[in-house]
Amino acid sequence: MNKMYNPNRDSWSELLKRPTQTVADIEETVFQVFSEVQSEGDVAIDRYTQKFDKVTLKDILVVSAEIEKATQLVSSELKNAINLAKSNIEIFHSAQKTDKVSVETISGVECWQEKRPIQKVGLYIPGGTAPLYSTILMLAIPANIAGCKDIVLCTPPDSDGKIHPAILYTAHLCGVTKICKVGGIQAIAGMTFGTKTIPQVYKIFGPGNQFVTVAKQLATKYNVAIDMPAGPSELLVVADNTANASFVASDLLSQAEHGRDSQVILVSTSKEFIDNVEEEITKQLDVLPRKEIASAAIANSKLIYVKNDKEALDIINEYGPEHFIVCVEDSDFYVDNIENAGSVFIGNYTPESAGDYASGTNHTLPTNGYAKQYSGVNLDSFMKSMTFQKISEKGIQTIGNAIELMAEAEGLQAHKNAVSLRLESLNKK
Repeated sequence: MNKMYNPNRDSWSELLKRPTQTVADIEETVFQVFSEVQSEGDVAIDRYTQKFDKVTLKDILVVSAEIEKATQLVSSELKNAINLAKSNIEIFHSAQKTDKVSVETISGVECWQEKRPIQKVGLYIPGGTAPLYSTILMLAIPANIAGCKDIVLCTPPDSDGKIHPAILYTAHLCGVTKICKVGGIQAIAGMTFGTKTIPQVYKIFGPGNQFVTVAKQLATKYNVAIDMPAGPSELLVVADNTANASFVASDLLSQAEHGRDSQVILVSTSKEFIDNVEEEITKQLDVLPRKEIASAAIANSKLIYVKNDKEALDIINEYGPEHFIVCVEDSDFYVDNIENAGSVFIGNYTPESAGDYASGTNHTLPTNGYAKQYSGVNLDSFMKSMTFQKISEKGIQTIGNAIELMAEAEGLQAHKNAVSLRLESLNKK
């Protein structure tokens, strides 16, 4: 890992760069796939599945027999773990329900806000080097709590044309209405335009590699919303001598093993602690099954020493991490003052893995600095807020003249007339 000591503020922008390709490197491929899926539908989907996933499928839709078989293949121990996580996620997201907000803004003018579910949502579940069935829990559970009618899931098949049993089991458990064996750019394009097999959706959720991230952003040009630009995973840990070096090293490696383009950062006020963590990373890395992937990510990562907590907080807010672990003596300072982070994990016994799986919070979070302006997925992500107003005769008389004056000042005579006619009719009574 790269060590930096008291980096100058002028160098922070360069120091905190993510190891990502520029959009220009990717968007040409994404545009090409989108164009072909839009014009050719399933034919293009099949062609790109053969190209990218190296498999030819007779049917990309998962049938009930496949789900039944998958259910038998998932161990009872894993099922119990999934159900525990499901319960905690349901509890946390159900608590996010809000009541109707209603107020009389002035006599005779009643305004209120109610929430309605997004009817059709698409969930993208990465396959690749790890079957992220946990992401189904994070997306399908709040979608169901919100009341979404159609929940479409796309995930890439393996080289045998199959989906990992845990993905199928979890999708069925969480009420997904349709599962498609399709991944990458073509999956996002399929849910954007709709094909004979893949339903068109109104909003797409889920993480993915940089190609998926750009594809989701392109989908917004075709009237499809997205949760956020969620790309390669990242973690920043702030720790001092009160932290456990082996714990911190394990947290950094847990994110590094996601992918070669993941990034992990340690910020500390102790040079000795940084050295201890570096030693622990070397020890733990050697025994990881995904050592090669984690090693590549570690090469992109940083160990940063700063002189005090204020300096540390400033550099953390500048970075805006997806995951932020706080393992310091004065944790309240960071918890109270952090401004840019997707999800925060506090204390020596709160690993980031807990949020990934079973604590109850959502693990679909903004990456690449988007924590500065995006929230992670939550119940409201699957809903729309609709406003209502009802104005009585007294109400239109109370605010009517103000509306007339404002409309006339903007040169919108028809707007003024819509009020004037009503006021005149009331004056004749």
